[in-house]
Amino acid sequence: MAAGQKSGNQLIVPQARKAMDQFKIEVAREVGITEPDSGYWGNYTSRDCGAVGGHMVRKMIEAYEKQLSGGGGPTQ
Repeated sequence: MAAGQKSGNQLIVPQARKAMDQFKIEVAREVGITEPDSGYWGNYTSRDCGAVGGHMVRKMIEAYEKQLSGGGGPTQ
């Protein structure tokens, strides 16, 4: 993606953008990647960005599984 262009990925719930950005920064720190000062992640390697995204997905799945095992869930 060229510099300054937005990703084609869109959130299902646009109001969650700020929380997801904060979550991405927290996860990046957990895997040892410092956030870019500019907020632009395009200068990072695909491997680093993939590590952040993969860890985010694992954490979201873990949270959902915990929610389901507690008897709750979004479909109830």
